[in-house]
Amino acid sequence: MKVEGQVIDKQAVKEYLLGLQDSICAQLGAVDSGEWKEDRWVREEGGGGRSRVLVDDAIIEKGGVNFSHVFGTEMPASATQHRPELAGRRFEAMGVSLVIHPQNPYAPTSHANVRFFIAEKDGAEPVWWFGGGYDLTPYYGNEEDCSHWHQTAKSACDRFSKDYYSRFKNWCDDYFYLKHRSEPRGIGGLFFDDFNELGFEQSFAFMRGVGDSFSSAYIPILERRHNIAFGEAERQFQLYRRGRYVEFNLVWDRGTLFGLQTGGRTESILMSMPPLVRWEYDWTPEPGSAEAELYTKYLIQRDWV
Repeated sequence: MKVEGQVIDKQAVKEYLLGLQDSICAQLGAVDSGEWKEDRWVREEGGGGRSRVLVDDAIIEKGGVNFSHVFGTEMPASATQHRPELAGRRFEAMGVSLVIHPQNPYAPTSHANVRFFIAEKDGAEPVWWFGGGYDLTPYYGNEEDCSHWHQTAKSACDRFSKDYYSRFKNWCDDYFYLKHRSEPRGIGGLFFDDFNELGFEQSFAFMRGVGDSFSSAYIPILERRHNIAFGEAERQFQLYRRGRYVEFNLVWDRGTLFGLQTGGRTESILMSMPPLVRWEYDWTPEPGSAEAELYTKYLIQRDWV
């Protein structure tokens, strides 16, 4: 497909995303010996996907790395809320989305997503864009981990523009924020959407740069932290903080809404949920504790590089 002299190569995007899913699963598998359970599914309205899940293994308590490619005759409400001019267009959406919940409370949860959308209408130019990013949710903060995470993100962005890291870091901080709690979900990372400013070829290259950098950002952290000794107090705090993760995904996450509103596979959409979680009424950490430090030192607007 050509748009204003550009070739929109949807097949190349799909092949990259399938390869990214394979690569991330293989690299995580080199750390954790567990076996991924794979489900291939078909969406009745159009499209389907390939979901891979790892549950209750030695290092990863629950992880999911999903590929989906869905299409339909009309954009869902979650997509047209911010782009009303797209109402009535047929669409295609494809992407890889992953969440890793480690066993050890000292190993942070991580999330990543890269995606491509195109909305088309007869007699009109197609509208397309890339989106994605990744964010980190620690339970016990670590300066080395946070700096490494953000430096890797910055390096991925700097290849394209020295302005992108600060722009997409700030967007991530704003997006992954629980307004009803007045606190961030974690220490952020990158978030970008509606991205087509470099033209198709270079916008696609930027999305690939972000997707390819995830493993370099996260796996060294997982390798450093998964063997740290912990007790029941740390485990209970991890489960409590996981509640915030669930709240964000169910209340604020646009990707969850998009998946549900397009009739996506519910099991795959909600694979991001941790296997165990707890809520406790009006709980606050002991002043000066490691748990309190998470709030005062890490869950704040902060520059990491």
